[in-house]
Amino acid sequence: MSEHLLNAALTAAGRGWPVIPLHPGTKRAAGHPERSCPETGRCAHGHVTPEQRATTDPGLIRAAWTARPYNVGIATGPAGLLVVDLDPLKPEEPIGAPDGATSLQALCERAGQHLPTTYRVRTARGGQHLYFSAPAGMRLKCSVDRLGRHIDTRAWGGYVVAPGSTTPEGPYTVVDDREPAPLPDWLREALTAAPAAVAGPLRLPVVAGSLAAQAALEAECAAVAAAPDGTRNTVLNRSAFKVGRFIAWGDLARQVVEEAFQAAGESAGLAAAECRTTIRSALDGSIRTARPREAT
Repeated sequence: MSEHLLNAALTAAGRGWPVIPLHPGTKRAAGHPERSCPETGRCAHGHVTPEQRATTDPGLIRAAWTARPYNVGIATGPAGLLVVDLDPLKPEEPIGAPDGATSLQALCERAGQHLPTTYRVRTARGGQHLYFSAPAGMRLKCSVDRLGRHIDTRAWGGYVVAPGSTTPEGPYTVVDDREPAPLPDWLREALTAAPAAVAGPLRLPVVAGSLAAQAALEAECAAVAAAPDGTRNTVLNRSAFKVGRFIAWGDLARQVVEEAFQAAGESAGLAAAECRTTIRSALDGSIRTARPREAT
């Protein structure tokens, strides 16, 4: 038994946030998954999910965390929370791609809004959990990348790892201990609104330069505009990097390339600031590493 983890569970429960045990040292909920439910005991009348098992009862919490050094999960829906999960980049992702914090900044810029300061947790990999109180009477669901690349949300049907827990990547620690702020209306609307359809075909600017350069720019911009959700920023980074060599060779003006990819990225649904950051980083890297034309 870990006194530290027991205290973490009791602290969360003391805020009115129902908790569940997570396998020691992991983010996985303890207990059996639905696919292997024995349909006996507490599951005799149907599988009981971790969300349904979550509790604020100090006696049940002491019994569970005295038995094993479980990590602590907070069932966000029953807790009345919506948690914005800002993920850092993975090691295999391209340099210059936006992480969750950058994507959130771009989202705020596009909406002309800002987020209030609120309860905040640093995650094991260096990301952030921003806790907001969910609107009364609404059952917001979890989302993945709906608000932007590397931005997930946890509400009904999900949970977050509570501060005080530790995984092999590091601990979860409180950065700001204030009460969660109410979820801003504009962010709620972004989570519940139907995705906007792209109006009309993408139109590229007329560019000077060789026919090969023009063809490459048009093909790569078309690939960005058609990229499926969840891959758009990666495709933008890769495509801009490919075209950057034509700038290094003098076939295309950098401003024209940036404007073309900016239009393609925004037409695909990426935020303006996110596009600018990715395009500039990709072009900088491509120009810096471009080989002479004769070597290609």
